[in-house]
Amino acid sequence: MLDRNYKKIEKDLIAWIRKKVNDAGCKGAVIGLSGGIDSSVTSLLCQKAFPENTLGIIMPCLSNPEDKVDAIKHAEKFGINYKEIDLSDLYQKFMQTIDSSDPEINLEEVINNKNLAAAEDKIKLALANMKPRLRMTLLYYYANLNNYLVVGTDNRSELKLGYFTKYGDGGIDIAPLGNLVKLEVRGLAREMKIDQKIITKKPSAGLWNGQNDQDEIGLSYREIDYYIVDGKADAETAAKIEKIAASNQHKLELPAIPNF
Repeated sequence: MLDRNYKKIEKDLIAWIRKKVNDAGCKGAVIGLSGGIDSSVTSLLCQKAFPENTLGIIMPCLSNPEDKVDAIKHAEKFGINYKEIDLSDLYQKFMQTIDSSDPEINLEEVINNKNLAAAEDKIKLALANMKPRLRMTLLYYYANLNNYLVVGTDNRSELKLGYFTKYGDGGIDIAPLGNLVKLEVRGLAREMKIDQKIITKKPSAGLWNGQNDQDEIGLSYREIDYYIVDGKADAETAAKIEKIAASNQHKLELPAIPNF
């Protein structure tokens, strides 16, 4: 799986991005910069496709400060134009509005401690998914402003599982990494000389403090990737992957409508 010609993949993806943007009558690309491997690889591909018309947006939202540092270092290392817009105040205002209108939800500890993990389980994911949806709105603002496409960072592993927020980080125009599993994205990152710290960082959507993909999914990307590419997995792992994929299939489809 990892024995691929990543130099050719890089060249082909740059050409693909350029064609998709041009076919849409647009001038460039806007990408969310999270400090993670997927956004780092995607932003660098876009910068190589459109050196003067790529914009990275760093959007902290009660986030790990280290992620912002990594995102800035990456952008500055490769000369990617970027903006930083902190969404924390807006997000907290949103939570306070929900709290004041719903007496059954007490978000005071979450808001004051800036710790979403402290929220009750029944509302934790609903609140966490507000973050990528706020980011999506901001990305499309800059896309509209500059006549750019919003370029997503979703990889094949995430798309298989539906492991993204509907109308959040799934609200995009194109997904260049959509045919590469996570381990292949790492191979491409090494080819492109992405910082080793970013390559080896625990994958996380940054939804709450301490959140990471493996703990939330309950499987490692190695298990997921080998099943997707080679069909190699024990029965329990295969069943779990297919169950998650089936429950999230709606995220990959247009809204259902009746056929009568």
